[in-house]
Formats: sequence, structure tokens, C-alpha cells
Amino acid sequence: MSKTQVADIDRSIYDFTKSEAGYERYADGLTPDIVRAISKKKDEPEWMLDKRLEALETYQRLVMPKNWGPDISGLDMNHISTYVSPKTKQAKNWDDVPEDIKDTFERLGIPQAERESLAGVGAQYDSEIVYHNMREEMAKQGVVYTTIEDALHSDYEPIVKRYFGKLIPTDDHKFAALHYAVWSGGSFVYVPAGVKLSYPLQSYFRLNAQGAGQFEHTLIVTEDDTDLHFIEGCSAPKYYAANLHAGAVEIYVGNHAHMRYSTIENWSKNMYNLNTKRVTVGDDSKMEWVSGSFGSHVSYLYPTSIMAGDRSSVEFTGITFAGQNQDLDTGCKVVLQGSGTTASVETKSISKDGGINTFRSSVVIGKHADNARATVSCQSLMLDDISRSDTIPAMDVRNKSAQVGHEATIGRISDDTILYLMSRGCTEEEARTMVVNGFANPVSKELPLEYAVEMNNLIKLEMEGAIG
Repeated sequence: MSKTQVADIDRSIYDFTKSEAGYERYADGLTPDIVRAISKKKDEPEWMLDKRLEALETYQRLVMPKNWGPDISGLDMNHISTYVSPKTKQAKNWDDVPEDIKDTFERLGIPQAERESLAGVGAQYDSEIVYHNMREEMAKQGVVYTTIEDALHSDYEPIVKRYFGKLIPTDDHKFAALHYAVWSGGSFVYVPAGVKLSYPLQSYFRLNAQGAGQFEHTLIVTEDDTDLHFIEGCSAPKYYAANLHAGAVEIYVGNHAHMRYSTIENWSKNMYNLNTKRVTVGDDSKMEWVSGSFGSHVSYLYPTSIMAGDRSSVEFTGITFAGQNQDLDTGCKVVLQGSGTTASVETKSISKDGGINTFRSSVVIGKHADNARATVSCQSLMLDDISRSDTIPAMDVRNKSAQVGHEATIGRISDDTILYLMSRGCTEEEARTMVVNGFANPVSKELPLEYAVEMNNLIKLEMEGAIG
């Protein structure tokens, strides 16, 4: 029997697979028939099918920009299945989830997290949501947390139609067009005016199939005077065949509101992670991004914040860890349009074993953004002399009253620091791990507890050479 899964030293919490026997899997490649089949399976309204077919034409027309980002020539859509689904209906009761899928999410800690600290949780397995539930007290306040497919077959279809695909246009880039052609799964969140959730909502995306893509769409709409924390987690086992993640996140934040979006992306190292995230923010509101990228062979990930409202603010806190055979091209874009808007960007990257980290930032100050303020700080830590870290900032300032600053530092672990810690009883490996954890701490402390623990465990595995 041919070997399909790569065996690492100890990554058992993530690198386990389940049989695809009995699953529904569409043919590899991308054709109008496949797009129509996905839409028919979901019994979508005609306007959504039209959008899919338009997106397919756009995908076929657009070309990849030259000399941009890591090489993705190893990604061949003719060998990627855009739809794979276990033959199970979406469950609202955990006991109704099939045992093999339930075991997957149990091992990833999802049910425990739901019981302890979440207002609602959604779990996607390959192309479909297999479990979705929300606390009754949240529903009584008018909060909606469901799948987009379910929202399209409810009284919320007009809201979906109003916002879906408007913030991230189909022709934004080639893989945005691909996403809209074959999207499946994801979440729809609506928080009515005046509602402030005491607990987070969480979605977890698991890609089990090899040679497949995951294309979930998350649409979040929060009205005025609201507060929401949304948590996203991702993982996949490692195969020799290429996998693709091309999801999309669209967030609309009202006035006098607060939104936090936390994510740990722990994809396997055969994954091409070409994700798109974007938010628009109203008056006197605050947006927070907390992002950790630890997996994938190649990443293109640049969450965009459009500060349309006056006195709106955004904070972006991120960390990436690139090891052997990883080229992570990440960063963020901030567009300050309203007066008195502010942006604070703090990122950290860690490279080892020849890993490549590239940080890109784009700050755009509009001509009406009087007294706008933006600061960008990028710190890079390289653990050897064969890794690489680059910083590529871009600033477009069109208002004389704006103040913009950028700083970047790249360094290595000091031998003196390692020797000092070893003199206090640490092994060299423990000393290096301690320094890296200290470097990553500003990001770790911003994550929900279970994700901070996960991040620290991932760093420990990387430092041990367990993920290679």
C-alpha cells in the first residue's frame, strides 16, 4: 500500500486521519458542472448560483501577479477536489455526530471548550458543517449564529444577500474568485443593536481529505452598540499531496461597537493557505485582530481593516512561525478613512530550519482622515543562519495632519542569554524554548486560554523538531 500520510515525531493531536469511505467527493478540477452541482446540492436561490458562475468566469480570466509572494506552482487545481463531504446531516446535539467525526473534534478539544467558555460553536469537517449549536440565552437576545446555507433558507436571506461578497469583491484576486465559485460551509453571525455577548462564539475547520480544498465563508454583521468575540481554529493532517484552503471572512461592525477576531491557523505543511479576511468599521468602534499562523507550506494572509467611521480604531496582533519547507507571506492592510481614526499593528515572526517569513504591511491614510494615527511594529527572530525574514512596508498618506510610524527589528537568540539560562539548570533546548516563548508572549496573552496553551504547545513541538 502506498504511503500517503507523512509521519512526524509527535503531532498526534493534529496528524491523524479518518477514512473517507462512503464520503461524497466531487471530481478534481473546476468546471461549470461542478459549480452547478455544489449549488444544486445546497438548494440555493438563483442569485447565488449566478454569483458562483460569474466568479468561475472571473477566476478563469484572472492571472496570478508575477513576482509576488511565494511560489505556488505546486498547486494544481486539476488535482484538487473542491467538494468532499461526509454523508451526515448537520447536528445540533453532540451525541448525533458520527463517531469518527466526533472523535476528531473530541481530540481537538472542541466539546470541552464549548461546555466551559463558549456561547456557541460550529464545527466544519471538509466541505460541510457537521455540528452547530448556540446557547439558548443568546438566541433569546436575537443573536443569530448558524451556517450561511441555513441562513439562505430563512428570514435572514435578505441580510445575506445584502452583505455577501460585497466587502471582498469577486475580482479582488484570483483565489477570491475561486472561493466564490465553490464556497461551502462557514458561519453566519448577526448581532442586533445593543447586544453584548458575555462569551465568545467559535468555529473550527478541519480538513481531513487529501488532495482537496476547503472554501468556507464566514459572514459577521454586528449592529450598533454591540460586543462580540469570534474565535476561529483550523487544522489538518499532513499528506504528500497538496491541499488548499481559500476561505473568506467578511465582517461588518456598526457604530459604538467592539469586535475581536482571534484565530490560530495550524494547517499541515502540505497546505496552500490563500485566505482572505476583511472588516469595515463604523463610528467610535474598535476592531481587534489576534492572529497566529503555525502551519501550511505556503501562506498568503493579509487581513484588511477599513476604518470608515470617525474615531474608529483597529489593533492587529500577530505571530507566525516558519519551519522547514515553509514560506509564510503574512501581514495586514489598514485603510483609515474617517477623521480621528487610529491603527496599531504589532507582529512577531520566528524562523528556523530554513523557514521563510515575509511580513507585508500596507497603511493607507485617506484624504479625509484628519488627525489619523498609525503605528506598525514588526519584530523577527531567526533561530539559525539558514532561515530568512523580510519586512515589506508600504504607506500611502494623503492627509498632512496624519502621523504614521514604522519600525522593524530582526535578530537572533544571544549566546550569552542561552549560556546564562543553562547556568541556571536549563538544557540548551529548554533555554531556547524559554526565549522563544518570551518573545511570543505579547501575542499569547491576547489569545483565549485554550488557544494560548495550543500556541505554546506548537512552539514547544517546533523547538523540539517535532514538526519538520
